[in-house]
Amino acid sequence: MKHSSSVNISLSAIVACIIWGSAFPGAKIGFEYTGPIFLSGLRFTLAGLLLVPVMLFMKVDVRPIFKQWRFMLLFAFLQTFLQYGLFFMGLDKVPASTSAIIIGAGPLFVAIMAHLTLKDDKLSIRKIAAITLGICGVIFISLTKGGLADGTASASFYTGVCLLIGSNLTGSYTNIMVVKRKDSGLSPVALTSFANFTGGLLLLLVSFVFEKPELKIYPAEFYGALIWLALIPATAFSIWYTQLQKPGVKVSELNMWKFMVPVSACILSWILLADDRPTWQSVTGIIIITSALFLSLSPGKK
Repeated sequence: MKHSSSVNISLSAIVACIIWGSAFPGAKIGFEYTGPIFLSGLRFTLAGLLLVPVMLFMKVDVRPIFKQWRFMLLFAFLQTFLQYGLFFMGLDKVPASTSAIIIGAGPLFVAIMAHLTLKDDKLSIRKIAAITLGICGVIFISLTKGGLADGTASASFYTGVCLLIGSNLTGSYTNIMVVKRKDSGLSPVALTSFANFTGGLLLLLVSFVFEKPELKIYPAEFYGALIWLALIPATAFSIWYTQLQKPGVKVSELNMWKFMVPVSACILSWILLADDRPTWQSVTGIIIITSALFLSLSPGKK
C-alpha cells in the first residue's frame, strides 16, 4: 500500500473513531429520558434516513441491495439490531468511560476472528503481544472499576460488561462480512443506510414489547442528543466501510485504530457528564490499551 494512501486511510480511521467515542456521553444523556432499546431504535432509524439524500446526491447504485437482499437483511440484524441492542443495554448498566474502554478492546476480537476466517490476515507475534496487552487493560479496568477489589462489585455492572463484550464479538464478525463482500459492488453508504434503518426498526419493535416507551414531547436536550447519536453511525460507518473495501486493507490492522475510541470517549464523558470523573483506574486502563495500539502499529521489526 502506498504511503499517501496509508496515511489517508489512517486519518479516516482516526476521524471515525473520534466520532464513535462521542456516542458514549450522548447515549447517557438520552438514557435520562427513555430506555436503551427505544433510544437505540430511534437513533438508527433516523441514521438510515439521513443517508438517503446523501445517496441521491452521490447517485449511488442501489441495485446491488436488491440482488443481495439476504445478505443485507442478515447484516442489518447483526450489525445494528444485535450489536447495538447489546451495546445500549450494556451501556445503560456501566459508566460511559468504562463502557468506552471495554468497547475499545474490539480490535482484540477482530484480530482473532480475522486470523480464523481470512487467509491473508493472520496473527503475528506483534499482534499477539498487542492483543495480550490490550486484554490486560480491559481486565484491569473492568475489575477495578467494578469494585471486585474492595468487595463492592455489582451484578448489574458485570451483566453490562458481558453485554458489551457480546456487542464487540458481533461487531467483529460484521467487519469480516464487509471484507468478504469487498468485490460485490455494494456501496458502503447504501450498506450503512439499509443496515441502520432496518435494524433500527427492529429495535423499535422490540422496545415497544419490552420497554413500553412513553410517547411524548421530550426536552430539547433529548432531541439534541438523538440527532447527534443518529449522525454518528451515518458518518462513522460510511467512512469505516469505505476503508475496509479498499485494496490491501487488512481488517485486523484497521481495527487497531479503534483503541482510540475509549480515549476520546473517556475525555468527552468526563467533560460532558457530571457523574463521570477520571479515576486512576480509568487513566491506567487508557494508558495500557493505548500502549497496545502503538505496539501493533509500530513499523519495522523492533
